[in-house]
Amino acid sequence: MGAQAPDVVVAGHICLDLLPQMDGANQGIDAALVPGKLALVGPAHIGTGGAVSNTGLALHRLGVRVRLMGKVGEDLFGGAVLDTLRGYDAALAEGMIRAPGEHTSYTVVVSPPRTDRIFLHCTGANDTFGAEDVPAEALEGVKLFHFGYPPLMRRMYEREGAELAALLARAKAGGATVSVDLARPDPDSEAGRADWRAILRRTLPSVDLFLPSLEEILYMLRRDRYEAMAQAHGAAELLHHADGALLRSLADELLEMGAAIVVLKLGEHGLYLRTTADADRLARMGRRAPAQTERWRDRELLATCYRVTAAGTTGAGDCTIAGFLTGLLRHGASPEPEAVLNGAVAVGACNVERADAVSGVPSWDDVQRRMQAGWARRDQALPLADWRQIADGLWAGPGDGGGR
Repeated sequence: MGAQAPDVVVAGHICLDLLPQMDGANQGIDAALVPGKLALVGPAHIGTGGAVSNTGLALHRLGVRVRLMGKVGEDLFGGAVLDTLRGYDAALAEGMIRAPGEHTSYTVVVSPPRTDRIFLHCTGANDTFGAEDVPAEALEGVKLFHFGYPPLMRRMYEREGAELAALLARAKAGGATVSVDLARPDPDSEAGRADWRAILRRTLPSVDLFLPSLEEILYMLRRDRYEAMAQAHGAAELLHHADGALLRSLADELLEMGAAIVVLKLGEHGLYLRTTADADRLARMGRRAPAQTERWRDRELLATCYRVTAAGTTGAGDCTIAGFLTGLLRHGASPEPEAVLNGAVAVGACNVERADAVSGVPSWDDVQRRMQAGWARRDQALPLADWRQIADGLWAGPGDGGGR
C-alpha cells in the first residue's frame, strides 16, 4: 500500500474459525456429543472469520485498497490468523496488533448433517480492543471507516458503549464516512444483557451507514417481539415473517437516533434501505457523502437477491457489506442508491456460491459484467403487499421521497 492512504479501513472483530468435517456422520448432535465418547470427524477447515477478515478480504478481492485493524494474541492461533491474511497480501497484516499475553479469538463450528450448527466462541483479544488501537494517523485520508461486531468486543459495549462512541466520533471528525455492522450476542452473556438501545443512541450520531441484520436489530430494539416471533415461527424462520411495516419502523427509529443511512440485511431476501430526510445530515457523511443528496434523501428501497446455487452462507452478510462499500467508492461522486444496492446483493450472491467466507467474491468488474449480462433475480417472498415493484427489480414504498 505504500504511503498512499487506503480507501477503506476495516476494524473490529477477527478470529480463527475451526470447522471439523462431519459430513460422514449419520447421527445427530445429541448422539455425536456424548460425555466420554470419542466422536470421529473428518479434516478440519481452518480459516479466519469475523468482520475484519470477511469484509476486509472481500473488499481486497473486489479490488479496493484496504487496511485491516484487529487484535490477536502471541499464540499459535494468532500466527495462523496473520499467516492467512499474508496469504492474500503481505500488507494486509501490517495494521494488525499482536498483543503479548493475550489469547486469539477462535470459533469451533460444530455442524453435523441435517442439524443446526453450534458455535463455540472465545472472544479473546477482541475484548481488549479499544479506541487507542486505531490511532488518528491510521485514518488520515481514509474515505470509509468500517467497524464490525462490537457486541463481541467487551470494551465496545461496556459503559453503554463509551469506547465505541469515542472511536467512531474520532473517525467521523477525521473526515471518513463511518459504517458499522453488528453481531447478535448470546442472550445469556454480558453483551446480551447490555442496554443496546442506550449504546445505539450514544453511537449512531457518528454513524453514516448502519448495516445490521434484521434479527440483530430486532433483538436489540424490540426483544419482546423478537422472542415472540422466534417462539411462534422458530428463530431460523423469523425473516420469512417480517413485513414492510416492521422494517420501516425499525429503520425510522435508527434514523431518529442519528444514522444517515440504514441498511437491514435480510439473508436470502436481500437488502432493505432507508435514508434520512435531512439533506444536511447526508451532506455530513464524510468523504463518501453523495454529491447529489436528493438521490438519497428520504428513500426506501428493497433489493432482491440474484439467483445462484448456494454452497454455503458463511460470510454472506459481511461480503454483502463489502459490496455496498465498494459501490459507494466505484460509482463516482454521486452514486445512485439503486446501483449501490444491486452491487451489494450481487457480491453477496457470488459469496454463497462457495462454502467458505470469501473465495467466491470476484473482482468488482466481474460482478458488474455478470449483472449487465442479465443475471436473474430471485422472487420476493416477504409479505410486502403494500409495496410496489419498480422497473429495475428493486421495490419502493409509498412516499419514498422520489429523486430517482
